[in-house]
Amino acid sequence: MSNRPLVPGRRTVLRGSLLASAAVAVPVTAAAPAFARSGRPSASWGVQVGDVTASSALVWVRSDRPARMMVETSATESFRRARTWHGPLIGASTDYTGTTPLHGLPAGEQVHYRVTLADPDDPRRSGKPVYGTFRTAPARRRDGVRFLWSGDIAGQGWGINPDIGGYRVYDEMRRLDPDFFLCSGDNIYADGVLEPSVTLPDGRVWRNITTPEKSKVAETLDEYRGNFRYNLLDDNLRTFNAQVPAIIQWDDHEVRNNWYPGQILDDVRYTEKNVDLLASRSMRAFREYFPVPTLQVPPQERRMHRVVRHGPLLDVFVLDMRSYRNANSPGRQPDDTTGILGAEQLTWLKRELSRSRAVWKVIAADMPLGLVVTDGDTDFEAVAQGDPGAPLGRELQIAELLRHIKHRRITGTVWLTADVHYTSAQHYAPERAAFKDFAPFWEFVSGPLAAGSFPANALDGTFGPDRVFVRAPDRENVSPMEQPQFFGEVDIDGGSGELTVRLRAQGGAVLFTKVLQPGRVGQ
Repeated sequence: MSNRPLVPGRRTVLRGSLLASAAVAVPVTAAAPAFARSGRPSASWGVQVGDVTASSALVWVRSDRPARMMVETSATESFRRARTWHGPLIGASTDYTGTTPLHGLPAGEQVHYRVTLADPDDPRRSGKPVYGTFRTAPARRRDGVRFLWSGDIAGQGWGINPDIGGYRVYDEMRRLDPDFFLCSGDNIYADGVLEPSVTLPDGRVWRNITTPEKSKVAETLDEYRGNFRYNLLDDNLRTFNAQVPAIIQWDDHEVRNNWYPGQILDDVRYTEKNVDLLASRSMRAFREYFPVPTLQVPPQERRMHRVVRHGPLLDVFVLDMRSYRNANSPGRQPDDTTGILGAEQLTWLKRELSRSRAVWKVIAADMPLGLVVTDGDTDFEAVAQGDPGAPLGRELQIAELLRHIKHRRITGTVWLTADVHYTSAQHYAPERAAFKDFAPFWEFVSGPLAAGSFPANALDGTFGPDRVFVRAPDRENVSPMEQPQFFGEVDIDGGSGELTVRLRAQGGAVLFTKVLQPGRVGQ
């Protein structure tokens, strides 16, 4: 346990007026939101902050028209002695989104901020400020760290249901007052059409808020943008974004199910069959709608994988298991240098893990390691391919990484992921494995946040996983009205250095708890 409370208290709760500004209502009619073109610029989509470190953060906003972005930060809600950050000119080329980097922030402090949008031709004509808050990473180990993770939002036909209060799980997560939220991918379902209503097996009717962009699979840039906007229609999510900074990665459904580079689609729903073109459009929209610093750089330097350093206790290694992978296949090749990460990203990960001096190294994977995820009748989508023998295919790359961690005696590695739409804990150990040259480690799975739930996947014995805990339904695509949604919590104690993982279900239940000790290569 950390030396901080598990309920709001450490983080100053926003004033009612600020909270109302952060969660200002957005039109949720059957059409995509359309704003009046007269008056002052409006930031009705709220604010977000991404990749907070001890001294930096990236602030995001969306305007309803061309505007100049300005950010003010302060140690207090009164904004006395505020510091002003002049942001970019926001326009149609970025779908009226913009980001402003903040640097030189004080470590371990609560930062209050407000974003104002001004008419680019008349700075006196500014819109109503939108407020938010975040806490920078600590400089001192004793302060501890606590964060949440999950993924999978608006999938399998289950979108924002006003009858149940929308994405209420975000309100529950916000009340736990984490330092940040790690979203492990499938932030949208660009291939997931939302119908106005769906009849459940028990006769109840699920009702979706719908938009034109969610009425078909996304193919154009504007359709991908509309998919990223969709989740921001939810009041709970916008309020969450204003109070909890995020670390965001992507997986397949940001583009389409089970995609890989070079794929040519055989899907009648798509007129554009070139997945690389679809992926480039999605990545552009992703970059516009999420505050990810490594995407706000010149094109040749942009990448999803990165390290977010959160003080002495924690480094988060954000992987991209989608952009550099080889084609999905039976996965039996005896030589595979591309794998699921690509050779360059694997080299980067080994180097950065070796350099890390953090007590804990969380490896944020957008897909699980030992769970068998199929793609059709013969191919496999993740790392495991159902053969419990020696590593083959993409397993070869993971074996190389695990061997590196053991031989370099890299301590404190923990794997977190989502993707499979249930929650579980797997312990990997060489004595149970076909491949034995690695140190034991844990992998924790959580999700979905707002999507269908699915039965548990089979395990692949190559790396010796033991499923210590699992909570999953016994049928496919169980709606959020029938099945609680799942998220995980990680609490690193500043005194002992212990890392506690809690697998949580919507509604307040803690389903499973595991305490890990610091300073160990494997456990």
